Amino acid sequence: MEITVDLFPGNARFAKYVNAINAACKKYDISTPKRLAAFLAQIAHESGMFRYSREIWGPTAAQLRYEGRRDLGNDKAGDGKRYMGRGFIQITGKANYEALSDALGVDFVANPLLLEQSEYVALSAAWFWYSHGLNTLADNDQFETITKRINGGLNGYNDRVKIWNDLKGRLGC
Repeated sequence: MEITVDLFPGNARFAKYVNAINAACKKYDISTPKRLAAFLAQIAHESGMFRYSREIWGPTAAQLRYEGRRDLGNDKAGDGKRYMGRGFIQITGKANYEALSDALGVDFVANPLLLEQSEYVALSAAWFWYSHGLNTLADNDQFETITKRINGGLNGYNDRVKIWNDLKGRLGC
């Protein structure tokens, strides 16, 4: 199933990425209306409606906690900022950049800014989605669980649900 620009009417930023999103969805079998609605709702929220391809860096108190986090693979000074959230799903931490590099055959660890390029913003999100089993959760309408796997909690949950419900109506699911 191909998505079109009319899913987010008047959003020129979405229109800019629609071909990259379609290619990424095809590669990672995000192919049914339920999967597309859940995926697009999550990436729309995470990217500020396709405005941001990287995390807005303050640094905030939460961002400062990225530094030295072994669970993120951030073991060197500066890794927290170096491997900040990038792509439409905000891939965060050196360990995730390494896994993505292995999966796509692109060295995002040495070149983290590549994740901000239009070629990779959607592809990295679709890879994360697929590698975390989110297609199955979308098939079963487990949107809250999807949000927790992406975000680690329910940050922005009401906005995500609002977008999801709108997309479900537009996609007929």
